[in-house]
Amino acid sequence: MDARPSDPKSTDASSERIVGFVMSGGVGSRLWPLSREDNPKQFHDLSGGGSMLLKTVKRLKVRTSGETPVYLIASERHAERVRNDLAPIDLAGGAAIFEPMGRNTAAAVAVAALRVLARHDDALVLILPSDHEISTEAQFWTTIESGVPAAKAGSLVVFGVKPTQPETGYGYIEAPGEGDEPRKVKRFVEKPNLATAERYVADGGFYWNAGIFLFKASAMRDAFARLAPEIWTKAEAALAEASDEVGGVFLPADLYADVPSDSIDYAVMERADDITMVPAGFKWSDLGSWQSLLEVSQADEKGNVKLGDVVAIDCENAYFRSHGRLLTAIGMKDVAVVSTLDATFVAPVTHSQHVKKIVEELERNGRLETRFTPTEDRIVESGAWRKRVRHWLFEETLPLWCENGVDRVHGGFHEALSFDGQPIAGRDKRVRTQARQIYAFAIAKQQGWSGNAEQLIAHGIEFLATKARTVRGGFVRTLSVDGRVIDPAEDAYDHSCVLLALAHAHAVGNPDAMRLGDATFEFLDEHLEDQRLTGFLETSEGKGLRRSNPHMHLLEAFLAWHQVTGKRAYLRRAARIVDLFRSSFFDADTWTLGEYFEDDWSRAEGEKGQWTEPGHHFEWASLLIDFAHASGQKDLIPFGRKLYASAVANGLNRATGLAYGAVSRAGLPLDRQSRSWPQSEAIKAAIALDGTDGPDLKPEIEQRVGRLFRWHIDPAPTGMWIDQIDEKGRASATEVPASIFYHLVSALTQYLDRVE
Repeated sequence: MDARPSDPKSTDASSERIVGFVMSGGVGSRLWPLSREDNPKQFHDLSGGGSMLLKTVKRLKVRTSGETPVYLIASERHAERVRNDLAPIDLAGGAAIFEPMGRNTAAAVAVAALRVLARHDDALVLILPSDHEISTEAQFWTTIESGVPAAKAGSLVVFGVKPTQPETGYGYIEAPGEGDEPRKVKRFVEKPNLATAERYVADGGFYWNAGIFLFKASAMRDAFARLAPEIWTKAEAALAEASDEVGGVFLPADLYADVPSDSIDYAVMERADDITMVPAGFKWSDLGSWQSLLEVSQADEKGNVKLGDVVAIDCENAYFRSHGRLLTAIGMKDVAVVSTLDATFVAPVTHSQHVKKIVEELERNGRLETRFTPTEDRIVESGAWRKRVRHWLFEETLPLWCENGVDRVHGGFHEALSFDGQPIAGRDKRVRTQARQIYAFAIAKQQGWSGNAEQLIAHGIEFLATKARTVRGGFVRTLSVDGRVIDPAEDAYDHSCVLLALAHAHAVGNPDAMRLGDATFEFLDEHLEDQRLTGFLETSEGKGLRRSNPHMHLLEAFLAWHQVTGKRAYLRRAARIVDLFRSSFFDADTWTLGEYFEDDWSRAEGEKGQWTEPGHHFEWASLLIDFAHASGQKDLIPFGRKLYASAVANGLNRATGLAYGAVSRAGLPLDRQSRSWPQSEAIKAAIALDGTDGPDLKPEIEQRVGRLFRWHIDPAPTGMWIDQIDEKGRASATEVPASIFYHLVSALTQYLDRVE
């Protein structure tokens, strides 16, 4: 490999090209509350000298002989953080490779071997975790180079660390032998209990598995071919279609999702025939617990580690770490105390391996503290966007839509405006849009808007009552511009919008709203309610797949009527929708909300059954919290948190921070457009969840308002919005749909109510 005949060292191990691959996956939950899903431990400076990721890459760069291109395999959601950390480092022809979702270490190793075979002939590959502490680069490379001959001969090489104590948090390698010479591996052993670990240490032939691998790319290919061929072929297909961009290599989500998820240990290493272990000549720790950090960090004369603003008196052998506030302790011994802006963890250091139990409990309860990290550089002043929001609503948007959005010739409201502020000619009028404009003006009236809200509400209700009613007392779906019926279907979604509008019209004193509302409820009960009492039909004909979305909007309407009248009958209606959410809509394993269902509420077949919408996750979250407050069913709050967390974790475009139109239950983007309404609903969800005994979401609220204005509102002409942003952050809207006004007014008035 690149051997030069004139170079006497060209055949030495030290002259071999070794391609380094740093794996930067995982969450590091044993280091919670510092390490979280959005900011895992490899991005933290845990022992000085920079982040664990940066130190790992630098360790690869200090090799003094032979070529060492450096690659990184990381989550796409951390792409910006990775680029920032690695910006000053020359990767010597390597690159960052980004996974759209985690598929475990076997997939990552397969991608590494495939990349090397394609770009570096059949070079040696060195796989390194990004979050391990290793003592010195010189000893590290001496150990690695000693494994080169075995790797060149086709063996898969692992590195074992001589145990210094019985450790139950590590896997073990049984490889009897003497000294530092490489030896054959007898077997791999999973994390043992304490008694077994003590026996391993006493035996002398067991080593901690450092999780570092060295192999010839073709040797790993051959091992996959024998032991896990599907992982290899699926990874190969994904890498072949990867997008090779300036910022890194992006694996395609649809193909990468097909790669079976398994660890490299289970898939290959524990079943392969030719495995060589090299005893490590360096000090090693995976920094997988607060106890391990106590052992490697600089301590005072009493064995205490104090990081951040800490005052500790009469304490011994304790680990104290504070981020953002004063931490004080007296008389503590052998404990770990870690405090962040939103959480505090306390445990004996000997129990700190078990912090994962806390994380699992928080996850079960939908606590957001496991997913998101409050940081000092976010906007922390509640109400920072107040003036801009108020001006946009009352000085720019409402004046435009109360003039240009109203059809004073044929009645009702225009369906959409062009970007020059004029109605789009010939556009049919949907009943849901008419109702939502009534709602928007009613909310404006409640907010003290000085415009002609009462006349506009009456104008809209008259159009609905005279043009859109059916002979049975319901409403049609669509009308022509001049009010002729185009689509006579009696749709549950449309009726939910009508009921919502009438509730708020009644709240501001419209004399016809209550009468029309009662008639609409009668029609709903008679013609749209499922006779089996399992929710409502899509239309009065009851055909096709059933959806959760109309039920969500009916829940919204029922809660509105309860709010404006105080009558519990409306709350009982809402409770039936919530029961359906619990029994059918919500998937407890993935924290996702289904959209499409069969008649018996089983999941729809094919892509429809996988279809979820982040915007609806946000909407349901806020509605569930509202219902919990109204009904006292506080156990719904964790559901709201889980929906919010799921939408943020799997439903956002990482380039813009905006919610996708739709993703699969596994987080695969299905509709990559980002519309303005899901961003509005994210604001409402954050407002609803703030103050529910969870994290302080006021900075999150400000950030989401800022993102809505950054992408959708500020780039648009006065009083309008850019409804669609593509996956690259480019505006793709050609008009301004009136139906979105309801979302914007609802979210931004709630924001004003919260901060004023």
